Amino acid sequence: MSKLSLDRILQSQGFGTRKWCRELIAVGDVSFAGEVLTDHRMEIETDGLVFSLFDEQWRYREHVYIALHKPANYECSRKPSHHPGVLSLLPEPFALRDVQPVGRLDHDTTGLLLMSDDGAFIHAQSSPRRHIPKIYVATTQDPVTPELVSQLLGGVKLHDEPAPLAAEICRRLSAHEIEIVLEQGKYHQVKRMLAAAGNHCVALRRTQIGRLELAALELPEGEWCYLDAQELMLLTPE
Repeated sequence: MSKLSLDRILQSQGFGTRKWCRELIAVGDVSFAGEVLTDHRMEIETDGLVFSLFDEQWRYREHVYIALHKPANYECSRKPSHHPGVLSLLPEPFALRDVQPVGRLDHDTTGLLLMSDDGAFIHAQSSPRRHIPKIYVATTQDPVTPELVSQLLGGVKLHDEPAPLAAEICRRLSAHEIEIVLEQGKYHQVKRMLAAAGNHCVALRRTQIGRLELAALELPEGEWCYLDAQELMLLTPE
């Protein structure tokens, strides 16, 4: 249980500098429990707090944990260079509170992307020591053969990697689709492994991280949702 002044609450949620938040409060744009609040110094209990700004309701969150169904042609960067950034798919306050992608998907890769402003969470999810599996479905240029599956399970040598990299699980889904489960998360790993095995990846999507399935979230491409405590538990090692 903790209390914060109203201007600090707004600032922590990404609505601008404290000066700007004080101006929003002073002109009557903020309300709580149906009452307009104009004193920025008022201290409010943050646990379970729901407030209204510009007639839109917001719930106070110390940190945000987000799942995004990433579309193609978006960059996982706060400073994109050639395509729009994934942050443009989220409400503006998320960028101001330093929400960032957890790891990266290539601009042309689609699927499940985690985002947060919790540095400890981002570090934990990005650490290879946690061995959190990630599941990808790749569309291949050439047919998926038993030999291709065997190569990926046995390990293929990639340039600049000291040892061969292998899929944890690999199975054929259709003539030109293959499911690959990885734990390492190396740069362009799925595409490079397929190339090293003599095939070519023409489309790639991430369908699952840990036990969190994109399909279970029922997110259309380009949409996002908050992750609750139960869903976050699915991202921990079994």
